Amino acid sequence: MKSNKLIYLFLIACISVVSCKKYLNVVPTELVTQDAVFNNIQNAEGAWNHLYASLNNNDIQYIYGGGTVLGACTDECKNHWENVPELPFNSGAWNATNNSLDIWGRAYQYIRSANIFLASIDKTPIPASRNDYYAPRIPLYKAEARFLRANQYFELFRRYGAVPLINAVLATTDPAATTTTRNTVDDVVKFITAECDAIAEILPLNYASGSADYGRITKGAALALKARTLLYAASPLFNGNAMYAGIKNADGTQLFPQTYDNNKWLLAANAAKAVLDLNAYSLSNPNPSNPVDNYAQLFFTRNYDEIILPYIMGTNRDFEGNYMPNGRDGNAVNGNGKMSVFQELVDSYEMNNGRPITDPQSGYQTTGFWNGQLWDGVRYTPVSNISNMYKNRDPRFYATIFFQYDVWNYSNNARPLKFAWFGNNGGGCDGWPKPGTNCETGYNWRKWADPNVNLKGGGSANRNFPIIRLAEIYLIYAEAMNEYLGAPNTDVYNAVNAVRSRVSMPGLPIIASDNTKEGMRQRIRNERRVEFAFENQRFWDVRRWLIAKTTDNGNMHGMNARPTPAELNATGLDPNSEAAGVAVFYKTVVDQTRVFADRHYLMPIPQTEINIDPALVQNYGW
Repeated sequence: MKSNKLIYLFLIACISVVSCKKYLNVVPTELVTQDAVFNNIQNAEGAWNHLYASLNNNDIQYIYGGGTVLGACTDECKNHWENVPELPFNSGAWNATNNSLDIWGRAYQYIRSANIFLASIDKTPIPASRNDYYAPRIPLYKAEARFLRANQYFELFRRYGAVPLINAVLATTDPAATTTTRNTVDDVVKFITAECDAIAEILPLNYASGSADYGRITKGAALALKARTLLYAASPLFNGNAMYAGIKNADGTQLFPQTYDNNKWLLAANAAKAVLDLNAYSLSNPNPSNPVDNYAQLFFTRNYDEIILPYIMGTNRDFEGNYMPNGRDGNAVNGNGKMSVFQELVDSYEMNNGRPITDPQSGYQTTGFWNGQLWDGVRYTPVSNISNMYKNRDPRFYATIFFQYDVWNYSNNARPLKFAWFGNNGGGCDGWPKPGTNCETGYNWRKWADPNVNLKGGGSANRNFPIIRLAEIYLIYAEAMNEYLGAPNTDVYNAVNAVRSRVSMPGLPIIASDNTKEGMRQRIRNERRVEFAFENQRFWDVRRWLIAKTTDNGNMHGMNARPTPAELNATGLDPNSEAAGVAVFYKTVVDQTRVFADRHYLMPIPQTEINIDPALVQNYGW
């Protein structure tokens, strides 16, 4: 996709403003006029090209080290640099004027840009000599613009619920510029899904892996967005949620459906099945003999097989620099250890026999240690003194989280990782802070990290961000069918087991509760939790399931990675020794207390928008 400096300036002018009123304004004439853009086919292509920037939203920016880290606003982890922007979310202090995840103005600017493109592209003159070239391309450009517009509506929908549908280019003199009302949730869902259906008939099934066109919107992406949208629409947050009964337009229009509709789950299941039936994607399977590596490689390679909608990323090592453990000696990994993973996520990983660690027959132990081998990202490496808590767990655990005495590319970092506190003020451990960092829980992120990147030497990672990947479609189908049926059937088990089989986890059902709707619901929710850890799914899942007041409210825990001097002295060992730090490390302690109230399930419409357009009614609790 080619860039164009002129159109870039034009679109930056569009998306940099944030108010609804400014969104409706004409582009400043001192930059470039709309006519100038669409009187030239190359400029028009630049406008189409820049619409793809809308895929890089707050959810994705974190992987570069910026933006709000969604996982750090859930029970997955804590950002050590969270004063801005995660802390307001975790303390409950965010509001209609302070919301780092607000995309209202940005999204509507992209929607306006798409509307302008769709209204103008057919009028753009094309040289006669280029008619054969552009004749098949213009319909694709339009279909992709419609997808990107629909995706912006989805992002608005999952944040705010009912939002205005504005799909015409409004002049500033149009009364609708300052009197727009919110469309109902059902209206928004219907629009998104209808657009996906329509453009799926136009778009190609896929583009060749690694080609210049890879990353463009495909039929699979359109149908996957439909499935994801319908899953949200069927979920408790949007399906008969009485908490939102009072949210109505001035004319009395009920914005959130108040009658539970079980058939919405079937619509979601059927939409997911339509993606699976394309047979255009396969679960990543680069190293089937090694389930840890088989999963891990999905997140540090381009992976063309599984990703349905990628966000194309340039070659970089920013993630490794920000998220890998730090430490001081010459064998340290040399990252900045930005995240502390919570015990809540660690405990969600089953044993490799498929049983939750709370099951008496799981074999899980909280005491004792073992010696053996762990995958260091490149090869199996001998390890010793590993807590039995980390023995025989779901392989995804080892690919996702660093823990005490874990290993990472031993040829570059020739010692185990040490998160227990020891040395002068803890300075001997890998949780020792570089400026602004400190591993507080005894766990760091491992997922996304490329073992070929040596932060003390060379190497850069080549990966794309999977906005939607095939595993999600399997789990959408499983969840939707389980909720639709009275009890899980073979189709539900098969869909979940397709995802589990990639990491050699036993197929369900295993325990008695797996045979019930409620028990399988918990299994599917946990499967999403571990499969999509640190992929920005958990933040939205706990909201649409209406469980965030349980999961994201109250105490979050970790290992005792920051013991008091009294604890270290009580061991009878040298309080600065590694042995003393390890002796007090393996106990669960509170790391942070979170606040989540009912109003936090949906985001507030920005107060600036309501000041401009009083017809916009505010969400519950704001």
